[in-house]
Amino acid sequence: MEASQGTDASMEENRTASKGDTTTAQAVGCPSDTGMAGRAEVCQGCPGRELCSRLVGSADPDQPAIDIRMNACRRKIMVVSGKGGVGKSSVAVNLAISLAAKGLKVGLCDLDICGPSIPTMLKVQDQSVVNTQYGWTPLKSPHGGIKVMSIGLLLDNSSSAVVWRGPRKSEIIKRFLKDTFWGRLDYLLFDTPPGTSDEHLTVVSALKSVHLDGAIVVGTPQRMALDTVRKEVTFCRKMGVRVLGLVENLSGFACPCCEEVTALFGSGGVHRLAEETAIPMLATIPIDTRLSSCEEDGSSIQQEHPTCGAAVAFDSLRKCVQDIVET
Repeated sequence: MEASQGTDASMEENRTASKGDTTTAQAVGCPSDTGMAGRAEVCQGCPGRELCSRLVGSADPDQPAIDIRMNACRRKIMVVSGKGGVGKSSVAVNLAISLAAKGLKVGLCDLDICGPSIPTMLKVQDQSVVNTQYGWTPLKSPHGGIKVMSIGLLLDNSSSAVVWRGPRKSEIIKRFLKDTFWGRLDYLLFDTPPGTSDEHLTVVSALKSVHLDGAIVVGTPQRMALDTVRKEVTFCRKMGVRVLGLVENLSGFACPCCEEVTALFGSGGVHRLAEETAIPMLATIPIDTRLSSCEEDGSSIQQEHPTCGAAVAFDSLRKCVQDIVET
């Protein structure tokens, strides 16, 4: 009788766990980190279904190596956006430059596998990654020695297309974390692709035991664009990632002659969202033609035009981020 009761209790426990896993799968979309991996309804047709089915219930063999590398990085921050074209990579690069200008050791990991732009913006596109006994050696940018790793540095030429499914993207991202010799860093930033897909799930899962400090969400002022920002905020909260704050980019056109700002796409949209969601507003960055010119040349607007509105905004962003994560 006692054995029967124990069996019934065990079956009930399994049903409860399965129900919880199903709920997580429905909330997040991909159940790869739950007991339903490879078995949930959403897994039907996924190219990674077989891999997830094999790994469910087993520890990731790469996790110890990832933890060792990432524990040497004091602060780890994702820069995310709900859609493309909002200037997320610009924010990531200029935040890294501003942090490095203060004498901090900074790294930038480019997780945009299909559209890497970080190497050009940090002027390392003509260098090659060296594989040593300690792992891949990240390239050092002339802007404060920022360490850079990107799929763009591993391609034969800049016009090569990366046509990969989710599992292969996840594998290269884990290699960026475990096989790159980042060394000791004060800040490691992750520039993610737009949306809430494999790349985001992979990096959040890989950093679950080494404390990801949070995410900076980048948006633009148009009302239509705010829906995607809300989705990104929802994703972060469901995944247990702290939203450090919001950044409104492309917030008006700054005249290069008089610095007067004209609201081309409206203004204040992200500010209103910050008030609605009780999330800190970190910075408002205007459109500045000098910024795009600097990024295409691999130079820094904070060095070339330190008093312009965009440069001042990026330094303000750096101060806000440091105040939040260091207190």
